[in-house]
Amino acid sequence: MTWTYIAMAVALFFAMNIGASGTAASMGAAYGAGAIKNKRIAMYLVALAAFLGAILGGGEVVKTIGGGIIPSSILTVKIVIVILASATLTLFFANLLGIPLSTSEVTVGSIVGVGLAYKSVFTNSLLVIVSFWIFIPFLAFLAAFLIGKGIARAEKRWPLLKGQGKWRKWLSILLVIGGCLEAFSAGMNNVANAVGPLVGAHMMSTNSGIWIGGLFVAIGAVALGGKVLETNGKKITRLSLLQGSAVSFTGGTLVVIASVFGIPVPLTQATTCAILGVGTAENGFRLWQKGVIRQIVKVWIVSPVSSLVVSYAMVNLLLEPNPYIIVVIVSVFIATVGSISLSQTIRKEKSTIHDQGGGI
Repeated sequence: MTWTYIAMAVALFFAMNIGASGTAASMGAAYGAGAIKNKRIAMYLVALAAFLGAILGGGEVVKTIGGGIIPSSILTVKIVIVILASATLTLFFANLLGIPLSTSEVTVGSIVGVGLAYKSVFTNSLLVIVSFWIFIPFLAFLAAFLIGKGIARAEKRWPLLKGQGKWRKWLSILLVIGGCLEAFSAGMNNVANAVGPLVGAHMMSTNSGIWIGGLFVAIGAVALGGKVLETNGKKITRLSLLQGSAVSFTGGTLVVIASVFGIPVPLTQATTCAILGVGTAENGFRLWQKGVIRQIVKVWIVSPVSSLVVSYAMVNLLLEPNPYIIVVIVSVFIATVGSISLSQTIRKEKSTIHDQGGGI
């Protein structure tokens, strides 16, 4: 019974962090653009929208996380703790290093790591999920790019659409509604990351899981999301009210659609690609020189792989002790870190030789 309480505690703590990082960021555009000036009201709106998203549409993604990637028969209480602990630890260390990881990708990676350890993964389901990870950001960019082109023409023809005069009030309301849709989609998709393994292990029902998970996501948004809102809002202040609405509606709509099909997808990457699409529509492809694309790709790869390795190692270290596999994992880690360090050293030496005019 103690292990059950530990699993639930980790899951609910994870849910609060999802609320703080994922859903709180959804109101960043509205807050940054001044559409909603009271931070506390913004956080309450986010919490309510995320909670409604969880209870009204979170069930399908919960089913996928709970038994659509690996057989639910594998999900014992200790395995659930391994999955949640792996995802939480991966996110924690990533936060310390300042690396933005996706909660959906980290959770799926943790589940796959357990499945690999027990040689049981639903490959077809996993391929569908990964294809959505590629398709959703691409579609977000394309849709936002086309909408951004229309917005640029409209704002040029009718300058009031930039948020001047009487139009500012209505455009601000539109942007706040877009932020609520984004938070709704986050609750709909991301609550499953915390409670899905518990449901799969039959520690709670799907209905109980989405209600409890949604509540703790909402609590996390209100209690811990203030700094995320502040940071995210400052990063998106260059968008006009209409552009910010396009980003929120594009990202939120696509994540809602994915949630209906039960696919866990990264809202952050969908939103980032939507911002990139709107920015490209206005400023051309010069925006791509800032390395945004490379960052998205790196996060897409690092998120699931990191948690996969951690969960796989935890199973072979704690539940099914296998010293040979642990030696291999440690060796790969040392080799990877050593290769990166060696590469950096060689680059510095080449740079020094070039600066000093050395060489042949």
